[in-house]
Amino acid sequence: MPAAPQASPSASSQPSPSLLGNLRAELMRHPPFAQMQPAHVDRFIAAAEQVYYAPGETVMTPADGPPTHLTYIRQGYITGRHGDDDKTPGFEHEAGALFPVGAVMGARPVTANYRAHEDAFCLVVPAADVRALAADSAPFADFLAHRALKYLELSRRAVQATFSSQTLAEQSLETPLGQLELKTPLAVPPQTPLAEALALMHDRRIGSVLVADEAGAPLGILTRYDILGRVTLAQVPLSTPIAQVMTTPIRSLTVRDTAQDAALLMSRHGIRHVPVTQDGRLVGLVSERDLFAMQRLSLKHVSTAIRAARDVEAMAAAARDIRHLVRHLLGQGVAARQLTQLISHLNDLLTERLVEMLAQDEGVDMARACWLAFGSEGRSEQTIATDQDNGLVFVSDDPERDRPQWLKFARRVNEALDYCGYPLCKGNVMASNPLCCLTADEWSRRFANWMERGEPEDLLNASIYFDLRPLAGAAALATPLTELVERTASALPRFIKQLAGNALRNRPPLSWLGGIETREVDGRAMVDLKFSGTAIFVDVARLYALAHGVTHTGTRERFEALGPLLRAQPQESQAWIAAFEYLQMLRLQVQMAHGDVAPANPNMVELDALNDIDRRMLKESFRVGRRLQQKMELDYQR
Repeated sequence: MPAAPQASPSASSQPSPSLLGNLRAELMRHPPFAQMQPAHVDRFIAAAEQVYYAPGETVMTPADGPPTHLTYIRQGYITGRHGDDDKTPGFEHEAGALFPVGAVMGARPVTANYRAHEDAFCLVVPAADVRALAADSAPFADFLAHRALKYLELSRRAVQATFSSQTLAEQSLETPLGQLELKTPLAVPPQTPLAEALALMHDRRIGSVLVADEAGAPLGILTRYDILGRVTLAQVPLSTPIAQVMTTPIRSLTVRDTAQDAALLMSRHGIRHVPVTQDGRLVGLVSERDLFAMQRLSLKHVSTAIRAARDVEAMAAAARDIRHLVRHLLGQGVAARQLTQLISHLNDLLTERLVEMLAQDEGVDMARACWLAFGSEGRSEQTIATDQDNGLVFVSDDPERDRPQWLKFARRVNEALDYCGYPLCKGNVMASNPLCCLTADEWSRRFANWMERGEPEDLLNASIYFDLRPLAGAAALATPLTELVERTASALPRFIKQLAGNALRNRPPLSWLGGIETREVDGRAMVDLKFSGTAIFVDVARLYALAHGVTHTGTRERFEALGPLLRAQPQESQAWIAAFEYLQMLRLQVQMAHGDVAPANPNMVELDALNDIDRRMLKESFRVGRRLQQKMELDYQR
């Protein structure tokens, strides 16, 4: 920065009380000023001078030496570029930004050439005043020391506030019954023998059975509390039609009635179950336990429901509970890493239960096979909108003889997962695909061929399948595959170089000036948070992990292990993790906002719909991704 910035004619005069109040209100719309005491914001303003930069005018360069001022942009854009070559990618600071934070606090020259991209009005504060203010204002000091991490924290707080209010609304007893995840009721015709109705209750482990006419209108109900007095003690023959012992008339509500209406109805009449109708037809059943559970949805509740499930319908209900639990946890401020691990954990439980249930049904022995998870599930990084990436490894002395039975079983599991809300993989990376239903030797040959050939399709396959994890069955069957990848990939520099070239085809969506590039979708400026965001970090972490023999599959764990191996400064590796997890959190936020009806691409976000903090953090995350790719280019593409 020039030693003495050119101030506007009135810059040196003391601001009037009205101007001071306006400036304070303006600054306190942005971090860190929004978190600071008003008196400390006033100190910042009092120490500031206002300067103007014309379009194209140089603001500061490395040749100027350590900057003497910290700059706050009131209006306009300041762009930075390393070197004078216009082809060198740049970055952009917009209104509300403070720069150059690192250079001012470290008393070192900047590393880029800064210029005004358009008319820019700024406040500049002497470095000495910045340090003095930081000594007195903890929020200001914390922001200067951990800018990216502070943006991440502020973004997470905003998400927490949003989903806390949504969670309270969801849990409210004012919620219409039609908006609740109602149980699919067991309903039988009035002529059904008691023996048949009781057997159904026992098999499904439920406490009641409804009686409905041919049009689906509820006629009565029989609960396990009725059975003792009306059937057992009365010694009613089990051949008796259920209509003779059911409770009638039945009290029901419609989908427009609220949960509070159901609670009052139960309380007034001493009942525990209320049928719910739409246009006179039975569509659901709400129980006393359901109303209580509205306030108690928890990890234990969901995992217990999964373990107790006896059919695919129950599993589908548990899958919906997973999505509701995530919304609740977003409202509690749980971080992206914990959320994606929790989602993956519950999805694991659900898949294991389906595999166990359908293996028994199909008569296959999972002691001789292992269900494998690939991709995001293999990394334990699943979000809400996730499709299937799985495979099967089985033991056989004659694979062609045994494969059809395993494929039939795998197809049932894939279809059941699809029914539960985990769509079939468009790329057919599923155990029901013969190429994904192999013995350990067949899998090993396939993996080895990909690494030896390195064709584009091989590299794509490696980016999916090499993030693998055993999920259900004989986990030891997956060990030869993980050991092969760990042992072979690091010994094949050509393969690592090819992986790097493949990963570099997907670049962060940043313009040469450093702004976020979007693509128009239905007239809106959109960004793909997965393809243009998290995928870049996943690819870089996988590449370096394979090259350095790091055995972790999770992106965060890979970055944590790679930091010292790559001799990265702690704040640098922390920035990798913070940027990746911010993108994961934003993906979750966008996906949850869509509810149960996901669009064609649930990872697309409208840039103009983001708040100021999220927009800044998104740009910073893309910049971190670009720096990681630049490092990868230097290491593997020279």
